[in-house]
Amino acid sequence: MVGIVLGSGLGVLADRVEVLREVGFKQAGVAASTVPGHAGKFVFGKLGGTEVVLMKGRVHLYEGHPSQAVTAGVRWMAEQGVDSLILTNAAGAVNRDYEPGEWMMLGDHLNLTATTPLVGANFIDMSEVYDKAWRAEFLKAASESGVELNEGVYAGLRGPQYETPAEVRMLRTLGADAVGMSTVLEAIQAKALGMRVAGFSCLTNWAAGMQENLNHEEVLETGKAAGGVMVGLLERVLGAK
Repeated sequence: MVGIVLGSGLGVLADRVEVLREVGFKQAGVAASTVPGHAGKFVFGKLGGTEVVLMKGRVHLYEGHPSQAVTAGVRWMAEQGVDSLILTNAAGAVNRDYEPGEWMMLGDHLNLTATTPLVGANFIDMSEVYDKAWRAEFLKAASESGVELNEGVYAGLRGPQYETPAEVRMLRTLGADAVGMSTVLEAIQAKALGMRVAGFSCLTNWAAGMQENLNHEEVLETGKAAGGVMVGLLERVLGAK
């Protein structure tokens, strides 16, 4: 079964799912987000003929939650039988070759949150967090569909403030192509649980210093507009199974 975590403004992805049942975060013992665009429930159904569990919304470090709470939804989905996880997020474009409204598939990430959900656990190999074979399937599907799908490095920061122009220049120097405030801890947790992982950033805006200003409403609107593109890719790849 495939789990799909929906980021800010990306709840539209759930519209194409054949819903079988829903479970609220509270019922599942998962903290609910206070951020607009995060519904706070799990949706069981089918997409492209594949059984899926959608996690509509997530909680973040910047809301005051510890890393274990941020990744509780991933552990809960694993308990339900999810063995493959697709993480989506809204992110700022750091790479000047990318454009807002496009999608970037995560090839790797920078965990700059200063924390991890694995404190007290055994060492986990992070050489390939995002499954190489699965990434190849998505790239092939994007090419066949005429969809612009970038592949790059996602920098995950704590937030809630957006980055300064100097921080964005630092991130670019470190090799980041996009920046956001989620995903990296969930990917680490999923990898530790033995899940196959893929990640996608909806590039909703330019990072600080690359445009005049940033606001959360813009993030939500751009995410909704780009959601249909990702639905098509997911249906194509998941339907091929």
